[in-house]
Amino acid sequence: MNVKPLGDRVVIKNVEQEETTKSGIVLPGAAKEKPQMAKVLAVGPGGMVDGKEVKMEVEVGQTVIYSKYAGTEVKLDGQEIILVRQSDILAIVE
Repeated sequence: MNVKPLGDRVVIKNVEQEETTKSGIVLPGAAKEKPQMAKVLAVGPGGMVDGKEVKMEVEVGQTVIYSKYAGTEVKLDGQEIILVRQSDILAIVE
């Protein structure tokens, strides 16, 4: 299924984090923190959003860091994706 975000929305998918700590301790699912790095799958057109002109600064394929509790999680075709506003994206990882 293809998702096309509207306005200043961005579709992202979490990047899988390592299952062990740097010291080699394996973390169970409940102990893991929600990842904040994600890959951009789709970007909305931007334009006028809430009375302000929004220029989209992220592109499909980039890895980004987003706010911890941002967005709406959706499950499509067995994949969990997150829809966030561009303003909830804190940085682009290069």
